[in-house]
Amino acid sequence: MKFGNNSSSQEIINNILNISSYETKIEVDVNSNKNANKYIIKQKYVAPDISEQEVLEPKNIEGIKIVKNKNELKVENTKMNLIKIYNDYEYMTDNCLDLNAFIEDYKIMGKEIYEDRDNEIILTIENKSEKYHKNRTLYISKETGKPTKMEIKDNNKKTLIYILYKEVEFK
Repeated sequence: MKFGNNSSSQEIINNILNISSYETKIEVDVNSNKNANKYIIKQKYVAPDISEQEVLEPKNIEGIKIVKNKNELKVENTKMNLIKIYNDYEYMTDNCLDLNAFIEDYKIMGKEIYEDRDNEIILTIENKSEKYHKNRTLYISKETGKPTKMEIKDNNKKTLIYILYKEVEFK
């Protein structure tokens, strides 16, 4: 991959849209009408079918893992050694926190929006049929070619979920 001054914005977008595997550590702020919660989550994706998320913080739910492998969903509590497996549970496997879910939706949605700013590239998806996750926006550093943050807004343009990419490693 070429990044920084050697890459055009379109090359950076193409690289993001064609990621085959990655690992990230993200800080997630989730806001509802009544409260706000902060999480630190480790994500891993291996194309085409494996995605994994593990909660690192807060401590009271540390070690909760959600692993999707094809149409199998495994929810695991590593501290308590509990595992629940769901087979053919397609609708539960979609995850708006997952970078790969954004990428796949960006590829298939009819209304993708792309903006080139000074130091970043901004990809936006607008889903008119979705009330709570209507707009998702991914910010990509031009210098590194890696995501820096994602915002998920409702139909009133209120930020419900804010994701800060602390570590991103493409494999």
